Amino acid sequence: MVMVLSPLFLVFILGLGLTPVAPAQDDYRYIHFLTQHYDAKPKGRNDEYCFNMMKNRRLTRPCKDRNTFIHGNKNDIKAICEDRNGQPYRGDLRISKSEFQITICKHKGGSSRPPCRYGATEDSRVIVIGCENGLPVHFDESFITPRH
Repeated sequence: MVMVLSPLFLVFILGLGLTPVAPAQDDYRYIHFLTQHYDAKPKGRNDEYCFNMMKNRRLTRPCKDRNTFIHGNKNDIKAICEDRNGQPYRGDLRISKSEFQITICKHKGGSSRPPCRYGATEDSRVIVIGCENGLPVHFDESFITPRH
């Protein structure tokens, strides 16, 4: 028995192979987290750094009141979602076992419309994040750890 495939069916089958797979919702939320809160190797970490980062990351329409950028290795941040570098903290959140270099950009007030003016605070802190399927998707807060 010979099977004849219609040209329309062949186009459909070929089209399935060429159609890109949309990223999973978790991947989108992780990418959004990185866009808002991750900068591996910052330059400056001063008010100008905050002005440029907030503008370039599109966090200025309207001016976001406060944003924290985490510096370092993405894998170390992801490890907070596991026991390697994190532990449970208040509900579904996780707190890091190690400190991260961070820069906090705080809106200096005035208009909530651009151009936005930010003040920078650089520090080393443990961080609290929300995770979904092993990926960080929400930055909650940071703490200065007590020195012994």
